[in-house]
Amino acid sequence: MSTNQLPSLDREIQLTEEDIRSFRTNGHLHLLTVLSPEELAVYRQVINDAAYRYNTETREMKERDTYGKAFLQIMNLWEVDEQVRSFTLAKRFGKIAAALLGVEKVRLYHDQALYKEAGGGHTPWHQDQYYWPLDTKNTITMWMPLIPISVEMGMLSFASGSHIKGAVENIAISDESDLLLDAYVKEKNYSITRPSTMNGGDASWHYGWTLHNAPGNQSAQTREVMTIIYFADGARVTNPANQHQENDRQRWLMGINPGELADSALNPLIG
Repeated sequence: MSTNQLPSLDREIQLTEEDIRSFRTNGHLHLLTVLSPEELAVYRQVINDAAYRYNTETREMKERDTYGKAFLQIMNLWEVDEQVRSFTLAKRFGKIAAALLGVEKVRLYHDQALYKEAGGGHTPWHQDQYYWPLDTKNTITMWMPLIPISVEMGMLSFASGSHIKGAVENIAISDESDLLLDAYVKEKNYSITRPSTMNGGDASWHYGWTLHNAPGNQSAQTREVMTIIYFADGARVTNPANQHQENDRQRWLMGINPGELADSALNPLIG
């Protein structure tokens, strides 16, 4: 199928005031049928084809560390695949992201396929924005299963309200982050929230500072999830607080200097 034959994702989805209030209060939101079944059927094939073509993880599960066991991670597929580009730069998703954040427009940070294989390990507690050298809290991730999933397959789970404080620990996703942040979640008595099931084409949305994790995949099927990260237009690059942020500054922000607008060629406006 050529790019011109792909279903258009320009149609907007109207959010309710309750959707927006819930997102800003809890730091996360589950939206139903962000893709129709017909759209999902096409884009699932597109994303799967690209994800498996560009996957570089070839080690046996037993040879990987905790992060490696958590999922196959294939990043910025939109750069290398024109059909995935139609998905990642979709106006529909960008409009939702902007509405939830309460901003006029958002820019792309990057996309990533997160495929938790059968028997794959848990995803430790972490905050996404630990990795991002950006001066705004208006950051958001769309997390979309491409197939029906359940808790047993590795459902994303959130510590509701944990985004409000911002950064908790300057620590990467790891066994250590799992221990430290689990203790923090219990200390603050955050409510742990996750749906019992999600359909393919549903999507959850969470702030960059919202604490989240996921159990391992106890099923016999790979959990196929595609994610897209956005940030508010007008954000500036900050001095990297760790080596991961420096790596991100060089890769996803194309080396833009601290203090300058985060608007590289890899960060197009969406919506």
